[in-house]
Amino acid sequence: MDLSGKVAIVTGSGRGLGLAYAEALAASGASVVVNDVDQAVVDAAVARIGANAVGVAASVGDTESADKLVAAAVEAFGRLDVLITNAGILRDRVLWKMTDDDFDAVVKVHLRGTFTCARAAAVRMREQGAGGRIILIGSPAGQRGNFGQTNYAAAKAGIAAMARTWALELARSEITVNAVVPIAATEMTRTIPAFGPVIEEAERTGAPYPAWLRHDEGLGTVEDVTGLITFLASDASKGITGQAIGIGGDKLSLWSHPAEKSVLHQDGGWSAEAIAAAWDFTPETYGIPAPKAQP
Repeated sequence: MDLSGKVAIVTGSGRGLGLAYAEALAASGASVVVNDVDQAVVDAAVARIGANAVGVAASVGDTESADKLVAAAVEAFGRLDVLITNAGILRDRVLWKMTDDDFDAVVKVHLRGTFTCARAAAVRMREQGAGGRIILIGSPAGQRGNFGQTNYAAAKAGIAAMARTWALELARSEITVNAVVPIAATEMTRTIPAFGPVIEEAERTGAPYPAWLRHDEGLGTVEDVTGLITFLASDASKGITGQAIGIGGDKLSLWSHPAEKSVLHQDGGWSAEAIAAAWDFTPETYGIPAPKAQP
């Protein structure tokens, strides 16, 4: 996929998934603004990517940081075509132990950071008048909920909702907005008992991940996610917007949007007693399914 001439910002791209995204875009010809909170990490990522990358050390969440990222793209490369909002942190705790600071810190980086960066990018892209691509990074936790992740799941669910909203608002400007739901071997997935030992063994031996992990669980390397990112950044994806798209290992998926599953009507409305008498809805499942560990 040829991205020559395109300029992209990838937040949280000093390491992990974000770095893989930035490297893939650069390998396809794009110029990239790398971002991380740590200047040394930014410098190392820029050196690794090469001459078509610049770096900005900043914590996303506030308007100043978002404006700084867009300004860096324009100053270094003259324009902005692609934004990928990948930056994030975790503060996992069950509800009754989660503090205000735990909640606010995660929501600020994931949800507010996505908002401020997307707003700054949209302003610039609309001024340029040549369309653009905004790619928001979601999570299975935001689609299903996850134990101990009130803050993270809420932020990621909000990101999917913002993708659908912004797809409507930016359609006339030919700016597409999609949410990507990646599953890859990261520091977080290493903590899952069914996955951790398999990931560690593959890294130790250099062997590929087993088929059950790649195919059945849809979990692979960070590089396995980059094909979707590159595609959505390209002109080939111009007709795709407002979607939540999953990828990991050998699996590519399209997530459904929330919709009414079953509907009942009763003339005059519903009392509590009428609801109790009529209720026969099949409940929706919730939570990320437990991995099926292999022998």
